[in-house]
Amino acid sequence: MTEEVQKLKEIIKECENIVFFGGAGVSTESGIPDFRSKDGLYNQNYKFPPEEILSHTFFMNNPKEFYKFYKDKMNSLGVQPNITHIKLAELERLGKLKAIITQNIDGLHSTAGAQNVLELHGSILRNYCMNCKKFYPAESVFDALDIPRCSCGGIIKPDVVLYEESLDNEILTKAIESIQKAEVLIVAGTSLRVYPASGLINYFRGKNLVLINKDSTSFDTLADIVIHDSLGNVFQYL
Repeated sequence: MTEEVQKLKEIIKECENIVFFGGAGVSTESGIPDFRSKDGLYNQNYKFPPEEILSHTFFMNNPKEFYKFYKDKMNSLGVQPNITHIKLAELERLGKLKAIITQNIDGLHSTAGAQNVLELHGSILRNYCMNCKKFYPAESVFDALDIPRCSCGGIIKPDVVLYEESLDNEILTKAIESIQKAEVLIVAGTSLRVYPASGLINYFRGKNLVLINKDSTSFDTLADIVIHDSLGNVFQYL
């Protein structure tokens, strides 16, 4: 265990108001690829660039091609939470962790048992008919042979935020409020390059800002503790 991880252990032991803010790196150890690393989705070859496929315009104009990509690359059903998801849920049950803010859409924090999860970009586990708003589970989308359709004939859309779409204002407000009230903010598994999510860190006014990421970020110089390692290597000690 490194000196920095030991410091983090001591901070968590003493603190009763922790907020966790995580990105794709939280789920990579469950086997879910991230987007921006050299092996990520954005560096793979597709008929269209992933950023274009995952846009509102593309979804509306070419739903068939959208769902080919979505079913192939976004299906995390059957994927198990890793040690980071599990330890965070434990910290929440202990009353220390007040909120989990995530950029991920895989639903693994909830699967691990966490309750107060603020999903900035939505979740694959929630899906709605664009016509009548009827709710559908993820299986209805991923098991569909073609474009998933409601019993009314409308297209079923995942409750995920596509490019060109706005974040949910209620969730964003709750995330900001949680960060403003936190004594400790742990930011992990994110490059902090995507706005507006990256701007959330600026609302922190607490005692300890902790950054855990394999690569350096532009916020490293602002943090009280910086750990360049995989989350699994850190959270196994917490």
